Amino acid sequence: MPNLPLLDDTDRALLALLRENARLPAADLARRLGIARTTVQSRLQRLERAGAIAGYTVVVPDEAEAALVRAHVMVIAGPKQGAGITAALKRIPEVRTLLSVSGPYDLIAVVAAASIGELDALIDRIGALEGVERTTSAIVLSTRIQR
Repeated sequence: MPNLPLLDDTDRALLALLRENARLPAADLARRLGIARTTVQSRLQRLERAGAIAGYTVVVPDEAEAALVRAHVMVIAGPKQGAGITAALKRIPEVRTLLSVSGPYDLIAVVAAASIGELDALIDRIGALEGVERTTSAIVLSTRIQR
């Protein structure tokens, strides 16, 4: 586990800008933060080394995947089966996010499929994984807030 640094206000503002657009050049970040470009670069390097920035990724807007059917699949795992289920779900590309949660479910998989039929097959596939006792799913109708 990385030794995460304490974040100051500038670090938090820098991370917020990167969440909006991780491709912003250091010069733009510096201008928006009111600090030198070299300061931005050194902060980025420090945050990366410490593990506060684990990587940079692509965020695909909902409009680009409007034809996909998204759902949350809640999973109840058998005793001591969580690690195996997690490993199996990691290999399924339609699983976009996997959350470990408290309450009646052990995991929530956020999934996307090309059609209702493919979603149905995906949910069956998840339910058939070794260690999965039961699944419950909810189809996402719309995203109201995403940050």
